[in-house]
Amino acid sequence: MMKQAAAAAVGGALAVGAVPVVLSAMGFTGAGIAASSIAAKMMSAAAIANGGGISAGSLVATLQSVGAAGLSTSSNVLLASVGSVMGACLGGSRPATEPKAQPKAEGDEARENVPQGEPPKPPFKSEKHEE
Repeated sequence: MMKQAAAAAVGGALAVGAVPVVLSAMGFTGAGIAASSIAAKMMSAAAIANGGGISAGSLVATLQSVGAAGLSTSSNVLLASVGSVMGACLGGSRPATEPKAQPKAEGDEARENVPQGEPPKPPFKSEKHEE
């Protein structure tokens, strides 16, 4: 339980902390879009698609806004919540283990030379007639 709670806290913190780092690494900085970055390539593709301009509310405009000003409080809360859930799920997972052997009742021991079911049936005979 404590391990899962710790994983949830770490997941929430990582989710909120990683967004500015990732956006900055992509080229969405406070000073604008960095030259020769992924952000610059995205902006170029969006401008070509829109006839030379970047439309307000587009992905590039939104990411640049977040890269320059950061996320709003409500967005940070939502992101932290999602990160916490993901962290709790990943932190609470356990590796698959073999099921524990159940104690056997008396008389359940294996016996030699005692058939455990029906004997195997002989193979089917061919229906073709040899001439």
